[in-house]
Amino acid sequence: MPFADLLCHQRIGRISGPVDRDGVIERLAALLARPVEGHGLAAADVAERLRERERLASTALGHGVAIPHARIGGLDRARGAFVLLDHGVSYAAPDGEPVDLVFAMAVPEDEVAGHLAHLGEIAERFSDADFRASLRAADDDRELARRLLGADA
Repeated sequence: MPFADLLCHQRIGRISGPVDRDGVIERLAALLARPVEGHGLAAADVAERLRERERLASTALGHGVAIPHARIGGLDRARGAFVLLDHGVSYAAPDGEPVDLVFAMAVPEDEVAGHLAHLGEIAERFSDADFRASLRAADDDRELARRLLGADA
């Protein structure tokens, strides 16, 4: 599944006020829970699964990027959500930098190989400094979605 196939306009947004890591996870869980395609999920359950994963080790990659992710029982297909933070948050990143680009992913519980493939593709995409700069320069949610999903989005 290509990177952009995990996302849709309804699961892309911006957080303009200051928040902490838990606030970011809450927002992402709400986006991932939306029944845009497939069925909806309980946002509280998604948030708890994302927190469980963060307790194992931070999902921050460095360069202001984090990829919180979790496997969720009963989910029919992988889905993603993205937020751009106007104020970076402490996320225990390996480089110590605050995180402002956060791509969250929920995958079916039994989709281990697909989960790892998605993580690899997302990490590779966000390793591109020009791509990160492009997202940070987006003027609004529409432009942010276009930069994430492609020109035809």
